[in-house]
Amino acid sequence: MTNDLPQGPAEWDALHPYASLTPDQVLDALADIGLMGDGRLTALSSYENRVYQIQLETERAPTQTDGTPVPDSVVAKFYRPSRWTDAQIQEEHDFAAELVAAEVPVVPPLNLLGHTLHHKAFESALTKDASEGYAFQGFSFSVSERRGGRPPELDDDEVLEWIGRFLARIHTVGAAKPFHNRPALSIDTFMQEPKDWLLNHKAIPMEVERAWQDAWQQAMDVMHAAGLGSAHGSDWPHFQMLRLHGDCHPGNILWTPADLPGGGPHFVDLDDARMGPAVQDLWMLLSGDRKQRAGQLSMLLEGYEQVRDFDRRELALIEPLRTLRLVHYSAWLARRWDDPIFPINFPWFGTPDYWRGQVQMLEEQIEQMQEQLLVV
Repeated sequence: MTNDLPQGPAEWDALHPYASLTPDQVLDALADIGLMGDGRLTALSSYENRVYQIQLETERAPTQTDGTPVPDSVVAKFYRPSRWTDAQIQEEHDFAAELVAAEVPVVPPLNLLGHTLHHKAFESALTKDASEGYAFQGFSFSVSERRGGRPPELDDDEVLEWIGRFLARIHTVGAAKPFHNRPALSIDTFMQEPKDWLLNHKAIPMEVERAWQDAWQQAMDVMHAAGLGSAHGSDWPHFQMLRLHGDCHPGNILWTPADLPGGGPHFVDLDDARMGPAVQDLWMLLSGDRKQRAGQLSMLLEGYEQVRDFDRRELALIEPLRTLRLVHYSAWLARRWDDPIFPINFPWFGTPDYWRGQVQMLEEQIEQMQEQLLVV
């Protein structure tokens, strides 16, 4: 990295808000809403937020607002400060509640003391406001039931068809009304703004910056030529915008054996829920060569269209959406570099070789966006 972000653990500890979130403080936050941990706490692999699995004392037998018992094992999510407003988080929670009411297998936050979103202030907590300064104190958090499962077998046609049906059910609920506070998936927020941030913060090594900018511009030109982007008045003209899961990759689908009660897929982590075209929730489940991706997409749509119509014109958005995610991902890593968990888990990020690889992937995406669509 070539910018002015903290360069070592001493600076991270002094600056980053998550440095103040100790196990004792996590347990204190849960105790404030009536959940008493028995001391067993495990940090789960989450980078954007801090997420913990916590075993509760069984003799206390806490209940949710509606009188339903709280499970013995829960997952507490402490949201990254300043990423979402309370209104945006609550809109995510309300969407999850709508999905549960429609019998869609998602894992919603528990309603405790009349709320799904809670707040905890710590004297030692430093959080970062939108102006880049660490100023105010405390965290927003939610608690959900711990659910087990494994990633789905995406080479199994029956599994893909099953997931397709549930995605259609998510989108049926999602199409009923829009988000009012959460943002939309857009070329501006996933392509233009990340590029501007990376260049303004000198996050790309000088020897690669020009090549990356040229590849980025070529990719943007291809999207504009296809009628996408704000130059045409709408990022996704002619396509329906609806509430999406937003980050529907295999890691956010937990699968349990079909012969068990409630077996099959259940969806987790609506943290990236936003408005966008339906295909956004399908394309991240595709992998392999072109023939394999076409086969997977065919089975997903086989299930999807048993429940809800799918606009086949949206298939033209798959490669542009993949390009947006590629650019956004690099900016996401760069923006989080002051969080010590990122340099530890992504040590390869920010090197000239990393950015040369990004140039190559952008060039490949430019070719992909100009190829024939997947035929299903």
